[in-house]
Amino acid sequence: MLPPFTPRFITLTLFTIVCGICLLMIVSGYQYPIALCGLVISGTFVLLGTHDLLQKRHAILRNYPIAAHLRFMLEAVRPEMRQYFFEDEKLGMPFARDKRAIVYQRAKLQLDKRPFGTSYDVYADGFEWLNHSMAPQEVSSNPLRIDVGDQNGARLYSASLFNISAMSFGALSPNAIRALNKGAQIGGFAHDTGEGGFSRYHREGKGDVIWEIGSGYFGARNADGTFCSERFAQTASDEQIKMVELKLSQGAKPGHGGVLPAAKISHEISITRNVPMGEDCVSPARHSAFSTPVEMMSFLARMRELSGGKPTGFKLCVGHDWEFLAICKAMLNTGIYPDFIVVDGKEGGTGAAPLEFVDHIGKPMREGLSFVHNALVGIGARGRIRLGASGKIVSAFDMARAIALGADWCNSARGFMFALGCIQSQSCHTDRCPTGVATQDPTRQRALVVSDKAMRVANFHHSTLQSLAELTAAAGLEHPSRFSLDHISRRISPLEVVTYADLYPNVKESELLGGTESPRFRKAWLQANPHSFRPN
Repeated sequence: MLPPFTPRFITLTLFTIVCGICLLMIVSGYQYPIALCGLVISGTFVLLGTHDLLQKRHAILRNYPIAAHLRFMLEAVRPEMRQYFFEDEKLGMPFARDKRAIVYQRAKLQLDKRPFGTSYDVYADGFEWLNHSMAPQEVSSNPLRIDVGDQNGARLYSASLFNISAMSFGALSPNAIRALNKGAQIGGFAHDTGEGGFSRYHREGKGDVIWEIGSGYFGARNADGTFCSERFAQTASDEQIKMVELKLSQGAKPGHGGVLPAAKISHEISITRNVPMGEDCVSPARHSAFSTPVEMMSFLARMRELSGGKPTGFKLCVGHDWEFLAICKAMLNTGIYPDFIVVDGKEGGTGAAPLEFVDHIGKPMREGLSFVHNALVGIGARGRIRLGASGKIVSAFDMARAIALGADWCNSARGFMFALGCIQSQSCHTDRCPTGVATQDPTRQRALVVSDKAMRVANFHHSTLQSLAELTAAAGLEHPSRFSLDHISRRISPLEVVTYADLYPNVKESELLGGTESPRFRKAWLQANPHSFRPN
């Protein structure tokens, strides 16, 4: 079924009109040679545009028939504006090695090898590398997975080391959600719902789901916006949901909250989020279900009980050090521990956020992850809590680096969006996404063909973990969990190199319990109050 006319199809429409005029001219015998030439040219473009509408591999061609070929022509000679990662900009990484391009290649099962060595300036400040071994191991063919929930009485879930990070239905289109979840089902990994709720589009794919509950309690709320135990328990009992996650904050806009305008709330979004039509959907900046770290631990225990014992944890972007240490003290005081914690970096993505929040609020992922890992070691709880990490993680090296800093597994949002076909047009907040990924416009989202993009999602996951297995073997290790701070080096000046062990020193097991002398923790530990998020 072809979509209705929109201005995006103006090129195809004009060529169709010209083709019709030329055909009438030929039939009438008027200016036959000119009309025949025009018919051939316009007819060729009409056939091309029709093919663009019907083909299933390129979403942008389905949304912009004929016109979108200009993008591919420009891309072929590589003048396209490049979207980099912060460290890549500084180190001069060319478009041919852009991480987005590598994701596309892996998602499409294309060759991702490059000749002539690295294009990085390896002597530039900030360049990082993995130290390999002179006695590399055989590349393991074993699945790269981690058990979650086995230390605190919850049900055991075997999670992949690489999963889809939180992206909500409403922010993403129904077809994007369908493709992500079906890809997760094909590849045997997990799909985080984001705070927008567990929708029917997640259910269609039958892939493993991590249900995220934010401050709006969408899908588990009363009419006044407070948490509803009955609705939560009913949804959490679904066997497709493997873990439940309490969202405290997200990397791109911690402490901000958000509003989905009434005009954007469709009937399906209303049902999924349990919010009324015709009113703004408000996601508050803070939770109403608890107000202190101790109360938060009790709420986590309640979520675990209501879900039938499924692994339960929380996600945050770390802000004040004393606040997370207050949560650690609350764990010790109550004896309640989360099964997992996901550390989101401030460099994480979002559909829309104020510029100041995007650029200057929250800890970057590496600093936050290292702090959380060491805090849990310092209270003797690291062995019973799994750590996930998210924040511009796209490649196997990104994963190795995060694991060395303390992560047990990694989540990626933008990597899987690239696999869906995202071109970073930065129009997520306009509802005019050119590839159908981040839009609720039915004429735009039809461009994203679920069966094709689901395979690309699964391919990207498989290829990235295969690359991680190869990096692990090259480092002389049997499993990625063996990566340590000594495996990652960083140039801090043209003549000075340090390892992550120098940059991120570890505390000793249970060191905080005896009164630490670490300058990184000493003051914050004294400020931490388990009965308040305010410092002592």
